[in-house]
Amino acid sequence: MTLQASAPLRANDEIRPIPTIDGGFKTILADPPWRFANRTGKVAPEHRRLDRYSTMDLQSICDLPVARHAADNAHLYLWVPNALLPEGLRVMEAWGFRYVSNVVWAKRRKDGGPDGRGVGFYFRNVTELMLFGVKGRMRTLDPARSMVNMLETRKREHSRKPDEQYPMIEAASPGPYLEMFARHAQPGWHAWGDESDDSLEPRGQAHRGYTGGPIEAPRLQPHARIKKDAAEELGLHLRQRYEAGCSIGALVEESSMSISRVRKLLIDAGAELRPPGRPSKR
Repeated sequence: MTLQASAPLRANDEIRPIPTIDGGFKTILADPPWRFANRTGKVAPEHRRLDRYSTMDLQSICDLPVARHAADNAHLYLWVPNALLPEGLRVMEAWGFRYVSNVVWAKRRKDGGPDGRGVGFYFRNVTELMLFGVKGRMRTLDPARSMVNMLETRKREHSRKPDEQYPMIEAASPGPYLEMFARHAQPGWHAWGDESDDSLEPRGQAHRGYTGGPIEAPRLQPHARIKKDAAEELGLHLRQRYEAGCSIGALVEESSMSISRVRKLLIDAGAELRPPGRPSKR
C-alpha cells in the first residue's frame, strides 16, 4: 500500500508503506506536515512562498491507517501548532487514540528567556504543543511520574522539534517506537516519512541563532538583586535543569550563585528538593 500527500506545496514522491511490527507499535510519535489555510480556504500564501516541505490536508492526515500499526495498548505523541489544536484532537481520534494530556515545548533563548522570534496573528508564539493520547489502557512508565509536562530548549531549523523529546518519550513510554513524518532518524526507532531516509537532506531551513545547544543560566554577582519576574523565570530554568538530574552544586557552578540562593529559587519555583547526596530518579 502506498500513500501520497494530497496536493502538496511541491511535487512529492510516493511515500513508502508505514512499517509493520508483530503486535504493533506501543509508542508512536508524529509531527504531521499540517497545512495552514487563509480565510478563503486556500493554502496560506506565506507558506507557499517559503515552500519548506510538502504538506497534507487534514482529511489526508486523518485517513492514515495508524490504528492498524499501533498495539492494542499504545501511546501517541502528536505535535500540533497552537492554531490547529481542534484539528490535532480530530486526528488523534481518527487514529484510534483518546486525548489524555499534553507536553508544552517552551522555546528558549540561550539565556533561558522566551524566544520571541516566533510567528502568530494574535500572539507571538513561544510554545508548541505535543498532545499525548492513549489507545486501550496503558500507564506511563515509573520515571514519568516525576517528570513535568514541559520541554524548555533552544530552537533549531524550521519545523525541527527538540531532540530532547526522544529521551523523555523513552523514559515515559515502552517500545517498540515508531516516528511518523520523521526527518532525523533516531537509534532504536522505526522511521516513516518522505524525508526519513538517511540519504536525504531535510528541507527545513536553518536560521542564524537557531542552532540549538544548551540553555545557559545568566551568571550573577553573588549579592546582586533580581527582579521578581526575572527571579521566577530563572527559577523555572533551574528547576528544569534540577529535575533533569543536575545537582544543586552543579547549578551553583553554572550560575555563580550561592547555594542558598539556588535553593530558594528552586523552592519558589515549586521544585521538590532531593535529600543531600541522593541522585535524581531519572
